[in-house]
Amino acid sequence: MDAVSSRCAGDSPEHAGLAGDDTDELYDNAPCGNLATLPDGTIVKINRTLLGWLGFTRAQVVGHRRFRDLLTVGGQVFHETHLAPLLRLRGEINGIALELRAADGTRLPVLVTATVKAGADGEPLVTRITVFDARERREYEQELLRARQGADGDRERLRGLVAGLQRSLLPASLPTPAGMRTAGHYRMASADEVGGDFYDLFPLSEGRWGFFLGDVCGKGVEAAAVTAAARYTLRAAAVYDPTPAAVLGNLNSVLYQEYRSQAHRHCTVVFGLLTPDGDGWKATIAGGGHPPPLLLGADGTVAYQDTTGGTLIGIIADPPLVSRTLRLGPGDTLVLYSDGLTDARTGEDRYGGDALEAYARGLGPTDAPGAVTALTRLLSGFAELDDDIALMALSVDPPGAAAGSAATIPPAALQ
Repeated sequence: MDAVSSRCAGDSPEHAGLAGDDTDELYDNAPCGNLATLPDGTIVKINRTLLGWLGFTRAQVVGHRRFRDLLTVGGQVFHETHLAPLLRLRGEINGIALELRAADGTRLPVLVTATVKAGADGEPLVTRITVFDARERREYEQELLRARQGADGDRERLRGLVAGLQRSLLPASLPTPAGMRTAGHYRMASADEVGGDFYDLFPLSEGRWGFFLGDVCGKGVEAAAVTAAARYTLRAAAVYDPTPAAVLGNLNSVLYQEYRSQAHRHCTVVFGLLTPDGDGWKATIAGGGHPPPLLLGADGTVAYQDTTGGTLIGIIADPPLVSRTLRLGPGDTLVLYSDGLTDARTGEDRYGGDALEAYARGLGPTDAPGAVTALTRLLSGFAELDDDIALMALSVDPPGAAAGSAATIPPAALQ
């Protein structure tokens, strides 16, 4: 490879007429290193600037060393395998990053530009090389690298905090009422920001159970605070009066208190009360502006369980809240979900409630873990998830089934 550039030395025509003909002086003391080599790489000319950087005398270099001898071991390999062949092929190289090895063994990061001067017969006569000191650039790059590594570390710490906070807003596992199976899943839209979806299932007196699934407006720490308040309010309210409309009314009173403050957040939620009913359960549900649950029947039927009329929780002082009662018999599965599921993009369009109903119909009779597992697979096929998604399913065991179970299927971001 081996070369010398006339760009930083005194070979340009404009230098030819300088008073005192100090072209050699300009070359020797140029702010960049200059050297020239024969076709075999032997150095035949080198300026004082480069000698000063490397700590060699001119007698130690000229006629005794090749350009590759000035490189580090890695640079010598790169020179022989890449730079020299490229220089022979193209006749020039520009701005190649290398490291020179000084007389004391220290390394000097440089940028190298080289051109080959050929004779009349086209054969190379001399290679002119210009060497630019890249120490300041290297320091700047290293500073950028340190800053990026610090930012990456901060992001990982942030993600760890977000995941921990998100876990604290969800049950570690769902309990299992007698004769039932349960399952839950949470999919975060972003590992950098805590979401506002929540769900829970908990025992009450007289063999009854309360359950809910909701979605607080917005994301971040403020939404997380409202999510925590909503979960604990729902559980506490259900202890005093488990009637679903009364429970949601209590939550509405708590959230509406902050209606005129900047910290205000409203939410959508479905609250349900399970009461033992022979070989199944009676489920009374009330909705506050939330998507209706899906009932997957043991006979393969699928139907939304609407609570039409329920409004968002926390928006008005006395919202209309509507309840309905359904029976969960052996083999039936009730699926609750947040609107991140139906709002997910399948391309240019949203997935939608009709598509979800058709997908659930294709599952056939299933149980809670089977339904949540199938929906989790569905999520992985969406083109884009704009919002967090919470899933919870409750199913009644058919006659002769083994003891019920609970399954929590965590997303990677929460594992």
